[in-house]
Amino acid sequence: MKTFCTAGPAKPDKHYGIPPLSRWDMDEIDRLIAEERYFVLHAPRQTGKTSGLLALIARRNAEADYTTLYVNVEPAQAARGNMEVGVRIILDAPIAGADQYLEDRILPEIAQELLATQATGGLLREGLRRWCRRLDKPLIWVYT
Repeated sequence: MKTFCTAGPAKPDKHYGIPPLSRWDMDEIDRLIAEERYFVLHAPRQTGKTSGLLALIARRNAEADYTTLYVNVEPAQAARGNMEVGVRIILDAPIAGADQYLEDRILPEIAQELLATQATGGLLREGLRRWCRRLDKPLIWVYT
């Protein structure tokens, strides 16, 4: 039985709603991605931003031209000025995203190695560099 979603991302199989990507100019988004341009999705709370991003990620990952990863770095706010803790939380975000959305187990292995051998300041950059070298297609990074 479907219900209305009042908090968090809507799941089309469980919630009533407008198809998330139908409200976006997908030709424009596809153009920006093809040109390797950044873009910002800005809208009020509870208007479908995350639901749309998750639908975009699913669509892109079903295609063969990109690997798309959703990363939530919001938990790093809890570190409040502690760079080492904040960077570790941010490093964990792509690991969690790769595991959840891509079922990719390579990034956790890279992160474990880096945590044992690298200084805090270069963990994220080096982890993503090594992971992207192993991907067979460009990475689209979607974060909140």
